[in-house]
Amino acid sequence: MITAKDDRRRTFEAVPAGAQAASWWGRAWTAALEQASRDGARLDRGRAYAAGGHVDAVTVTPGRIVAYVRGSRPRPYRTELILPAFADDEWSVLLEAVAAEPASLAALLEREVPQSLAGQVLPAAGELLARCSCPDPARPPCKHAAALCYRTARLLDEDPFVLLLVRGRGERELLEELTRRNAAHAARERPRSAPGFPGVPARAALARTALPPLPAPLPVPAAAGLPPAYPADPAGPDPLALDQLASDAAARALALLATAEDPLAGLSLWQDAVRLASAHPTAGLTGAARVLYRDLARATGRSTTDLARAAAAWRQGGRAALAALEEPWDPPAGPFDRARPALIAAGRGSFRPARNRLSCGTRQLRLGRDGLWYAYESRPGDEDWWPTGRPCPDPVTALRG
Repeated sequence: MITAKDDRRRTFEAVPAGAQAASWWGRAWTAALEQASRDGARLDRGRAYAAGGHVDAVTVTPGRIVAYVRGSRPRPYRTELILPAFADDEWSVLLEAVAAEPASLAALLEREVPQSLAGQVLPAAGELLARCSCPDPARPPCKHAAALCYRTARLLDEDPFVLLLVRGRGERELLEELTRRNAAHAARERPRSAPGFPGVPARAALARTALPPLPAPLPVPAAAGLPPAYPADPAGPDPLALDQLASDAAARALALLATAEDPLAGLSLWQDAVRLASAHPTAGLTGAARVLYRDLARATGRSTTDLARAAAAWRQGGRAALAALEEPWDPPAGPFDRARPALIAAGRGSFRPARNRLSCGTRQLRLGRDGLWYAYESRPGDEDWWPTGRPCPDPVTALRG
């Protein structure tokens, strides 16, 4: 299991080549340090060091970026870039603003810094500071700090979550928090009115005096085709929902043609809705997927939070994982009784039992009727359990994720 502490420390052994940032946020990063320097020649040498591979592995933690930079002497210099991390209340305001704006979410999931966040997350004038163990007596930044700044800009080109990590939060915990906040936003949205586009009754469209003979059956295709592009229409259904339903129907029809068996036979309305929602790994974060989650939740009489949690369970292990989420049961003696001593022996803590569940702080294991252990997580002091990791017959391995 990845903890928040693990998520807040990343080391990059390899950094993309070059010293010039390609993205606008990468250039804004270097501009923050360049504005603090009055020595253009020192910056030029820093760019040359960055381009020449003088910067070793870069470690990023909240408020700090550290690397060893090789200069003219045999021993490299320890160089740091310092940027204040946000307090919890600042993060709460920022995440709420992102969750309420689909365009910002979509940009972030595409690994771009949203323009709406630029003034909040990028360094302000004088905010980005540098330290170095070199003997350069001049006012910082020295050439080693400049080299680290240019190499960090190349990291930001590839992954803007590095910038958010410097500000205090790791990628995984950010996406989990945004998932919860978006579920709440979607639940508060007003349902759309029924579509008003014209149509023809099916009885009238199919009525005819004589039916032509049936054509010869076509051979079974090798793969399901792609659905046509559906244009967006304010009065029509959501294009993403139509695309997914068409793709799902095509794949199901192909399986019926090839095997004469329905792969989804026996699924309830709720299970089928969860299966459809689980196809979106962003868990309803994007604006289009949010509409799909909202409509599926409304059709099944559940909340979007229930649907997001169930979709996460389905991605964890299908129908059996969904049953582990929703159906507490009393397991017989055997694997369940042996799990607690095994967890204690592995140093995972003392878990309290409750039916088929073992809980300890923010961690929980659930024994499914299939004999597999399913791991869950919750925030401290909150019984809001969410599936994580993959199921396993061994509880210690399942808990590790």
